[in-house]
Amino acid sequence: MIQADGGTRTASITGAWVALADCLDWMKARNMIKAKVLRDNVAAISCGIYQGTPVLDLDYAEDSDAETDANFVMTGDGRIIEVQGTAEKTPFSETEFLALMALAKKGVARLVDLQKIAVA
Repeated sequence: MIQADGGTRTASITGAWVALADCLDWMKARNMIKAKVLRDNVAAISCGIYQGTPVLDLDYAEDSDAETDANFVMTGDGRIIEVQGTAEKTPFSETEFLALMALAKKGVARLVDLQKIAVA
């Protein structure tokens, strides 16, 4: 049984970028496209506040019991595409939000590195 949480949604976004990049390389090798189409990587990661602590890439148990749950979709250079954040139990502060965003930037940067390896 699949347990859909923030991690599955964000992994889908990150993996879809790899599939798209691979497809475009395939098309370019067959002269179906000429120019470089992708401007930057796109990756996504979940994070949240669990037991009072900001956590990157919550597992199912953490996500199920998190005080705050957030998903960040970002470009390879750190620009924000989408942010979805929810106070699951209690409202969160701007300071907590910024801590989550800092974690997300680090996580996305690592995912982008892995994407680059996957399409190299």
